[in-house]
This record gives sequence, structure tokens and C-alpha cells, in this order.
Amino acid sequence: MARLNTFFLSPDEWPDAVGDTVVLSGPEARHMGTILRTGPDRTVRLFDGQGRDGLFKVVDVRKNRAEVTAVELAEHPAPQAGMTLAIGWGKSKRRDYLLEKVVELGGDGVIFWQAARSQGSLPDDPKETWTEKYVQAAKQCGAVHLPFLESVSGPAALIEKAAGFDRCYLAWEAEEATMSLSPAMLSKGRTLVVIGPEGGFDPDEARRFLDAGFSPVTLGSSILRWETAAAYCLSLAMYGKQDR
Repeated sequence: MARLNTFFLSPDEWPDAVGDTVVLSGPEARHMGTILRTGPDRTVRLFDGQGRDGLFKVVDVRKNRAEVTAVELAEHPAPQAGMTLAIGWGKSKRRDYLLEKVVELGGDGVIFWQAARSQGSLPDDPKETWTEKYVQAAKQCGAVHLPFLESVSGPAALIEKAAGFDRCYLAWEAEEATMSLSPAMLSKGRTLVVIGPEGGFDPDEARRFLDAGFSPVTLGSSILRWETAAAYCLSLAMYGKQDR
């Protein structure tokens, strides 16, 4: 069976039952009608990013509007275990790559935090374009849950967030980090892994995390770029889930 074209529908617009008709507008409608040239009576897949997806029959398509009717609807429970990445903020064109990999490799979410060596200032709130990258990646890989996105002002705020996780690790390049991060360490419960910005952790900053109970871990002998470190952690976590 050929893979169905997939489109995103906002959770607050999700239909209540099979037979309900909903309307896509803006970029998703243009993608359906103008780019993919999807005509009436075609079957497409929609998802809302919060665990719901389904098959829909196209009723009408115009340039900025598409009307579809629900044929099959499904709900998928959120995973009970997952890893969140806390990444030191930096001006980087590689951020889009990170957001794609978080979705494709099943990450729970991303927390950007203002580090001592951050390049530039972290926005107060996640940007809409970041979520759009999530959506595009989910459409490509078939994910039904979009990871969460948050921004926090610095180590103190991140340490406060850490109270909601079962385990917290600090991916650190210092000699004190002798324990290697492994799939088994990321396969149960909610895990937070903190990665520094491009310039690494400030020593006093790292000490604050250690004093707060974060366990230092190494990602190997190579000095990794932050997005490479993130992808490595995501791959370990995905392998850990599959190996359970």
C-alpha cells in the first residue's frame, strides 16, 4: 500500500467522531492542493501532534482551503519513558537539524537554556518556526506526538525544572565525567540530559548542576558539536527503548 500524504491539523480543530468534516487552511491547505495536487475523493492522513491521527477523505480543495471528512480515527497513548534534552543556547544554523532529529528519533522534548557561554540571548518563548520544524519532521517520519519546546533563563531555572524528572545527567567533557551514557540509562522513566552550548560549560555553571544532584556522564573521547552530542543522546535513547 502506497504511503499516504500527511497533514497537520491543530488539536483544537480535531473532529469528535468519524463522519465529521474539518477544514485545513493556510500552509497545510496549500501543501495539499497546490504542491501535492490532491484532488477530491483522495484519502489522506491527518495528525494533531498530541497522539491522534486518522484517515480522511478529501471533499474539496482550493488554494488556501481544504475540506476533509474523517473516515478512521485513532488515539495513541504518550510513551511512559522518554528523554528530554536541555541544550545551552547558541546562534546556530544547525538548530533546524536538531529539531528534526528530536522528532525522528523519538525525543520527549527540548529545553533551551541560557548558559554562561551562550552566543546571544535566548528568546523568552519558543518561536513558531521551531514548532513548524517539528511538524514537518513528523509528517515525514509518521510521528503522532510532537515533542515539547521550552526556554528557561539559566541554570537555576533548569535545576528547578529537573524536579519533574526521574534522572538527570550532565554531558560533560571534564575528567570528572567517567561514566559513559548508555541506552539502559535512558530507557526507563523521564530522563533529562543537559548539553552545553558551543563553547561548553563554564566550570562554576557545571558545579551548580553537580551540586543539584545531576550525574556527570561522558559521550566518548571525541569533542562533539552540540547538535552531534544531541543526536548521539537521542540515538542511545531510541536504542534503549527498542531493547526493552
